[in-house]
Amino acid sequence: MKQPLSKALWTVAMSLVGILFILPFLWMLSTSFKPESDVFKFPIEWIPTNWNAIENYKAVWSGQFLRYYANSIYITVATTFFNVLICAFAAYGFSKLRFRGRDGMFLLVLALYMVPPQASLVPQFLLFNWMHLIDTHVGLILLNSFSIIGAFMLKQFFMGVNNEFIESGKIDGAGHLRTFWQIALPLIRPGVATYSILRFIWTWNDYQYPLIFLKNKDLFTIQLGIRLFGDQYGDVYSLMMAGAVSAILPLLIIFAIGQKQVIEGISLGGVKG
Repeated sequence: MKQPLSKALWTVAMSLVGILFILPFLWMLSTSFKPESDVFKFPIEWIPTNWNAIENYKAVWSGQFLRYYANSIYITVATTFFNVLICAFAAYGFSKLRFRGRDGMFLLVLALYMVPPQASLVPQFLLFNWMHLIDTHVGLILLNSFSIIGAFMLKQFFMGVNNEFIESGKIDGAGHLRTFWQIALPLIRPGVATYSILRFIWTWNDYQYPLIFLKNKDLFTIQLGIRLFGDQYGDVYSLMMAGAVSAILPLLIIFAIGQKQVIEGISLGGVKG
């Protein structure tokens, strides 16, 4: 009797914590549908009595917001594709290929992860300036196309692939590239999907690199666009919340589509051999 009661109490406690975490998002969503005069009504009207959603979202999307949105989608999708591809190649090499100095090289790569990204900003800026990639989307995509944490994560998934599958590919005459594409990579598909979603979220939310490497406002991403929008409408909370809801919408869609893969990826990551 004690165990079911304890489980019920934990369920109630975790439910209350979950509600506390989601309340700010619900307030943001509710505020984006209200006229400005109803934003700070007390008690809070979670379901607005006066709807102003069309006007709020029309005001948000009537300016440069659509351009910033398109820029972010282009940069995020391209970066996610190249980053996952490069990290998957690196992870496969470090986990399934045998060559001299492999483990030492991987330790060196992991050691570089301890270097704060801010410490390399100046060298990166000088290098990209020399390559004429400052103020370009290509430069931003290249900056985020390599990830130590991505290679490490995918390596753990590749280590869960039985070496007998790799050996069977060699027996059938498949080279490393074919083995990678047709055998190893499909076996860690949930892991790839999990990392792809994480990389999409990280890139979409990136503020530092666009702020430093972009100057032309027509090339700005949604994060810089929100800042400019805040400078213009910072005291109009209904419009600011409408802009914030619009900015996180792709993240909600991506997670809703891929949450099953994320759960499978977490389960796969916990099983080795």
